[in-house]
Amino acid sequence: MRLADKICIVTGAASGIGRATAERFAREGALVYAADIAAGPRDEDRVFHRKLDVSDLPAWAGLVEEIDGRHGRVDVLFNCAGFVGSYDSLTEIPLDVWHRIVATNQTGVFYGMRSVIPVMRRAGAGAIVNMSSAWGLIGSAGVAAYQASKGAVTVMTKNAAISYAADGIRVNSVHPGLITTPMTDAQDPEISAELVRQTPLGRAGSAAEVANAVLFLASDEASFITGAQLVVDGGLIVH
Repeated sequence: MRLADKICIVTGAASGIGRATAERFAREGALVYAADIAAGPRDEDRVFHRKLDVSDLPAWAGLVEEIDGRHGRVDVLFNCAGFVGSYDSLTEIPLDVWHRIVATNQTGVFYGMRSVIPVMRRAGAGAIVNMSSAWGLIGSAGVAAYQASKGAVTVMTKNAAISYAADGIRVNSVHPGLITTPMTDAQDPEISAELVRQTPLGRAGSAAEVANAVLFLASDEASFITGAQLVVDGGLIVH
């Protein structure tokens, strides 16, 4: 039970990587608050669903206040909520689309850390895992807002790792390549096919494979790891 009795928040938990991670955390003994802008299913054993728009700071405050009041701590935060949203270039993407993507992918991570870190500092311990992307480490044509937001998450993670290490808080990022989720199922199949062609392992990954990586970083097995980038991409960025 690698997360026995840990109190965890997972955003973007209604589907895909977020859902797989929430379920994996629960199997490892955690109590999980599975937050998503979409309504989740009924509460399950050790998984409590909450509606949350990660770009809404007061909503974050309400969620953390509820959890802190009930349990007195937050041990793990996995900032997973995010979406690609647009494959347009810097000069072509509509401004409202840019701001919406950044609000979720980048500002949502900032709000999550801003809301949870004071509770973790009080406890003198905590683990935060932020969802970045392989595209938060390398460039690709188009996909401007997504890449900008995920690149920001990569460096923001390092900033938080340095800033709060003395408080016992570890902060790391995960960088998936092409992962089979409802989000990627909905995109142009040729985009996914091209990414598979660029992936040395020759396939897309699964949400469960990313959840395994997040579990490791959230657990005490990673107690001497902070500010790290764990890439789960089948070798995509090795080129």
